[in-house]
Amino acid sequence: MKTLQELEAIRQKKINELNLRESAEGNTRIVVGLATCGIAAGARPVMSAFVEEVHKRQLQNVTVSQTGCIGLCRLEPIVEVFVPGQEKVTYCKVTPEQVSRIVAEHIVNGNPVVEYTVGSYE
Repeated sequence: MKTLQELEAIRQKKINELNLRESAEGNTRIVVGLATCGIAAGARPVMSAFVEEVHKRQLQNVTVSQTGCIGLCRLEPIVEVFVPGQEKVTYCKVTPEQVSRIVAEHIVNGNPVVEYTVGSYE
């Protein structure tokens, strides 16, 4: 960082990322479990991957946020997707590599990726 413009660009990028994480009524919400169990299982990189993917695709009505323990520690990292007017979908053992597929198929096209959901692991 050598100029004020570079610093301002970094600041603006972080503000945009934070805006993706703020909840808004009527938005699709992606919620990542970030309790100690989730963090130990790798939830931080998953959260970052969702923020980056939503930003990269410039999805307007999608927020990414975090929560504490979801209660299925053995299935962490857990991600819950809330689409207005639909049932919640719970993804488990999510990896950063799976994020782009979840966003493309579920968030963009409305088709949950069934093999990543909690029902496929029980």
